[in-house]
Amino acid sequence: MRIWDIDVKDLCDKHLIAQHYEIHCIYGFRTKNLSRLSNHPEIGRWIGHLDALISKHNETVEEMKFRNINHHTPIVGFHMDSPMMPDSWQSVEHQKNLLISKGCKCKVGV
Repeated sequence: MRIWDIDVKDLCDKHLIAQHYEIHCIYGFRTKNLSRLSNHPEIGRWIGHLDALISKHNETVEEMKFRNINHHTPIVGFHMDSPMMPDSWQSVEHQKNLLISKGCKCKVGV
């Protein structure tokens, strides 16, 4: 489970779509107080940052629309918490190296 701290324009379609799916998963865990995977650092990172997660969702969706990827799952809500992106549990450099190692079409090594 991962929300990339990399510009969505640099993600390949596969990772962009996966990020969208995982945003919805994290939003569900956070808003429904589900205990499954609650110890995962990516889920814990968004405590108190649901508005930032919604912003990340909207940013991801805009890129999906730009690429003509269908979107039918909006997140509607305002939680009056921090709109600031939370600190990542892995550095951006580490995340870029992960993407490079996958051999996909992400534009992180260019």
